[in-house]
Amino acid sequence: MSDRTPHSAPRDIAINGDGAVALAWRQIDPDVVAAYPITPQTIIVEDFSKYVADGEVTTEFIDVESEHSALTLCATSSSAGARTFTATASQGLAYMWEMLPITSAMRVPVMMAVANRTVSGPININNDHGDVMSARDTGWLSVFAENVQEAYDMSIAAVKIAENHDVQLPILVNLDGFILTHAIERMTPLENAAVKEFVGPFKPLYPLLDTDHPVTHNLMDGPLFYFPHKYQMVEAMERAKDVARDVFAEYAELSGRKYNLVEQYRCDDADTIAFVLGSSFGTMKEAVDRLRAEGMKVGVAMPRVYRPWPEEEIAALCKGKKNVIVMDRHLSIGAYGPMFPEVCAAAACEKMPKMYNFVYGLGGADTMVSDFMSAFKQVLAGSAKKVSYLGVDA
Repeated sequence: MSDRTPHSAPRDIAINGDGAVALAWRQIDPDVVAAYPITPQTIIVEDFSKYVADGEVTTEFIDVESEHSALTLCATSSSAGARTFTATASQGLAYMWEMLPITSAMRVPVMMAVANRTVSGPININNDHGDVMSARDTGWLSVFAENVQEAYDMSIAAVKIAENHDVQLPILVNLDGFILTHAIERMTPLENAAVKEFVGPFKPLYPLLDTDHPVTHNLMDGPLFYFPHKYQMVEAMERAKDVARDVFAEYAELSGRKYNLVEQYRCDDADTIAFVLGSSFGTMKEAVDRLRAEGMKVGVAMPRVYRPWPEEEIAALCKGKKNVIVMDRHLSIGAYGPMFPEVCAAAACEKMPKMYNFVYGLGGADTMVSDFMSAFKQVLAGSAKKVSYLGVDA
C-alpha cells in the first residue's frame, strides 16, 4: 500500500474509511453535496462539511430534512448540470428507495457512498449487506471496497466510470459499516492535482440549465417508451464493464494500485473457490492461506464490480472447479442469499461445479477466519447443505 508512485502524496496517513471517502471528495471538489446523517455514514459528511467551512472546496453543501430529500435534491442537481455526491446507510438508503430507480432512469451520474449496515428489524446498526442488496435492481452501478485504501480509490474511480458518456448512470460505492467506516488504517493518498486531473471537469449530457438547448427530464413514460428506455439502461450497464476496465487501468498508472472487475486470490489451481463481498475478502484470504498450509487447494474471489454483474469473469473462475461456495451477507428470506443464484447462473455457462450457499454475518455477527475455514471444510468433507447459515444452529 505504501509503494511510491510519481503521484503519491508526500506521506502515508492513518485514517478511517469514512474519512478516506471524505478526503477523496475534497480532492475532487464536487459542485453539490446533499446529505442527511445516519450512522455509520455520518463521519463522511461531517468531515466533508469541515472542508466546506474551511474553504478547502467550492462545494455547495446542503443539509436536508431526510434521505429521501437528499437523493431528490441530488437527482435534480445533477440534471441541472452539477457534479453531485451524497452518502447514506441502511434505513437511510431504504428511505431513499423511491428515488433510486428514478435517479437512474434520469441517467444522472450521482455518486453515493453507502456505509453498509443492517436494515432493521430487529433493530440493529451493525454491518451486513441488506441495504445495498435492496438497491441491486434499481439501475445503479455498484462497487465494493475491501479496506480503507480501496474505499478512497473507489471513490475516485467511481466518478469517472459513472460520468462516462457511454454509461451515464449513478453509482454506489460500498464500504462495510464500522469494519471500514470507523477502523483506522494506513493509506496512501494521491496528490490533489493528480486526482483533479484524473477525474477531469464534469461534462453533463443534456443539462436542464443549458437554456440554449432546452430539454425535459423525467416525464411520464407510457408503454411504448418505458421498456425501450429501460433497455437503454441495460445497454449502458453492459458498456460500463469496458469503461470500468479502462478506468481501473488508467488508475493503476496513476496510483500503482491495480483493480479488476473481479479480484481473485489463489484461484488458478484451486479445486474449491469461494465468492465474497467487501471487507470479508481480507478475512477469507487468511482462511485460504491457512487451509493451503493444511494441503487444501482452495481460493477466494470478490466481485469488485457488483453491478454490472461480471458474468464472464465469474464463469471463467468457476470453470473446472469441483466446488463453488457463495458467501452472502444478506438473507433473502424464502429463497437463497442474493449473490448465490447469480453465481449459479454465470457458472451454468460452463460445466457446473457443485454449488453451495453460506449466509453469514447478519446484523454484524462476527465471522472469524475459523468460521470461513469451516465452510471450506464442510464442503470438502461432503457435509455441507446446499444453503447453510454460518454461525447459527440450523
